[in-house]
Amino acid sequence: MTPVRESVFTLEATPIKFGPGAVDDAGWELQRLGVSRALLVTDPGIPHVDRVLASLHCEVVVFDASSVEPTLESLQAAADFALDAGVDGFVSLGGGSAIDTAKVANLIVSHPAPVMDYVNAPIGGGRAPDGPLRPHLAIPTTCGTGSEATTVAVLDIPERRVKTGISHRYLRPSQAIVDPDLARTLPAEVVAATGLDVVCHAAESFLARPYTSRERPATPSDRPPYQGSNPVADVWSAKALEYGGKYLRRAVADADDVEARGAMMLAASMAGVGFGSAGVHIPHACAYPIAGLKHEYDPPGYPGRFIPHGISVIVTAPAAFGFTYDSSPERHDHVTALLGGPIEDLMRDLGVPSLRELGYSEDDIPELVEGALAQQRLLAVAPCEVTADDLAGILRASM
Repeated sequence: MTPVRESVFTLEATPIKFGPGAVDDAGWELQRLGVSRALLVTDPGIPHVDRVLASLHCEVVVFDASSVEPTLESLQAAADFALDAGVDGFVSLGGGSAIDTAKVANLIVSHPAPVMDYVNAPIGGGRAPDGPLRPHLAIPTTCGTGSEATTVAVLDIPERRVKTGISHRYLRPSQAIVDPDLARTLPAEVVAATGLDVVCHAAESFLARPYTSRERPATPSDRPPYQGSNPVADVWSAKALEYGGKYLRRAVADADDVEARGAMMLAASMAGVGFGSAGVHIPHACAYPIAGLKHEYDPPGYPGRFIPHGISVIVTAPAAFGFTYDSSPERHDHVTALLGGPIEDLMRDLGVPSLRELGYSEDDIPELVEGALAQQRLLAVAPCEVTADDLAGILRASM
């Protein structure tokens, strides 16, 4: 029998409050969500904690040990802390790492189990939560991941030398506050790396295979979170690309350019809505092993020794998009037009290193390919079939 093609797509979005000074509404938003005892998840490097605490009108327990580039161990520690704290809601303050940590802590408090049970298969158990989670107010402080708008939490499993994630619609925060004032304190290197992640989110989702090219699932619950490009996700992704091309260089150059940094924060949220429906594919599939296999890269402006997520994603983007170009030339050309030029120009202007400069050589390609192939939920929405040899070619071209 001929498979029946998909005819349905879904799109959900976190309610977002945006604008300078919006963070002072945090208490009002948390009260509206019905939270009486909240866990504030952040990390020691965030300078806005006192301002947020001053705005809250309920009991608050602070967890300030969220890890940059969360690991399975750090997420389990946050979840254990949250279980002991007896909270009925969450506030996350920081970049994607803090927001993702709060998502996972909320998941475990709401539906107790070891974190690994929920990690995407085949690396983890792939368990789905039994029902909705507790209220979560997400307050991003970076111009990047869009985690406040997505259903995904990303984690590193060092002993297996791989990055992976937990993905389910219930992980999406209940409300987000996006305040450009909070981005003034970001180092330029962080703005660059997170902003490049925004560009990749938007480009990959815009270039994903059409949702109608998938086989229709047997039941609605089998419909994947990443469904392929669709008319509504395209709107969000396209606007995020336009903002990335127009504002990212300015946002990196001037910490006081609130317009540019605010536009990139909004672009992150918009790209999050877009890829939360359409999905990301080859660059992100390659990024997980790139970030997980080596930790020698030590860029200025970052704590610790790790490859920032935005760098690990963007480094293969030109080669990946070159590989997929023939699948949809018009859409690829539109991405370039929205950015105001080739993605390589943006990378050059922001000083993105090559894969070799990140510490890799051709000898690492087999292991990188193996790690990328493990990300089948991402590769499934690539605009064309991707083999191990194709991935090896993309990685080789990114050296």
